[in-house]
Amino acid sequence: MEFIDILARIIPPAIFFASPLIFTALGGVFSERSGIINIGLEGLMVMGAFVGIVFNLTFHEVLGDATPWVSIIVAMVVSAIFALVHAVASITFRADQVVSGVAINFLALGVGLFLTKQWYDKGQTDMVDRPFYTIDIPVLNKIPILGDLFFSGWYLTSYLAIILAFAAWFIIYKTPFGLRLRSVGEHPMAADTNGINVYAMRYVAVMISGALGGLGGSVYALTIALNFSHATIVGQGFMSLAAVIFGKWHPLGALGAAIFFGLAQSLSIVGSSLPLLEDVPQIFLLIAPYVLTILALAGFIGRAEAPKSLGEAYVKGNR
Repeated sequence: MEFIDILARIIPPAIFFASPLIFTALGGVFSERSGIINIGLEGLMVMGAFVGIVFNLTFHEVLGDATPWVSIIVAMVVSAIFALVHAVASITFRADQVVSGVAINFLALGVGLFLTKQWYDKGQTDMVDRPFYTIDIPVLNKIPILGDLFFSGWYLTSYLAIILAFAAWFIIYKTPFGLRLRSVGEHPMAADTNGINVYAMRYVAVMISGALGGLGGSVYALTIALNFSHATIVGQGFMSLAAVIFGKWHPLGALGAAIFFGLAQSLSIVGSSLPLLEDVPQIFLLIAPYVLTILALAGFIGRAEAPKSLGEAYVKGNR
């Protein structure tokens, strides 16, 4: 098998699995850059997956081909509102941010499964009729080599994820909003002294995190799972959190880390067709993403420099 053929088999599914992680990891970057730890990324993905699937099943006959796009927008809005639970607990009531995030994870799964049981009378929803489909980009897919690697068999959401990563980099590092966001995460008292509303900035950051987490969950559900159950989101939120840390709280670093984890996930699907991995037992390929997540955190968490006020509740007037 030629090297180009191997890349053509690896790259599209790697980006396919990475896209939900990219969206969610970017949300984690916004939240944690503001100083709020968001362990609840898993729960935000669960809520996004639940809302995206239920909305899709409910309105697919009305909205037609636009259904998956409207579904992910609705999932973003609902997940942003859901993230307010974490924001209120962490910012207003100054609760332990890790405990609050863990509570979000349990709450989202509990609410999703309860409503699924009530509305569908079973432990999972029906399969959606209007998911996202892969496309070929006209003209560009005819480019030798590059056309097969980057412009054939991709989802539009994959392109959106990569574009959004660069947009997040621009917002955080090249705009006044990004400067304020980073300042409240590094030194909230100095930011407050300069007229920046620390509480408002952190609320906005957590809601952005919720919206992007919901986007990641809904994209995962509408491209990979195609329904909602207790096993729709199983660790992808924690992988996204690992991508935030592995990527050193930088949008492009999170992008690269998410693609790395997406590659690990894709190997469980395409690994058996690759010369170097065809004799590796399937179970090892299935657990590879989680093992690599642990190894990445173990190797880099001590070296990555987090925002200085990450996890610290801000009390106005305290020094």
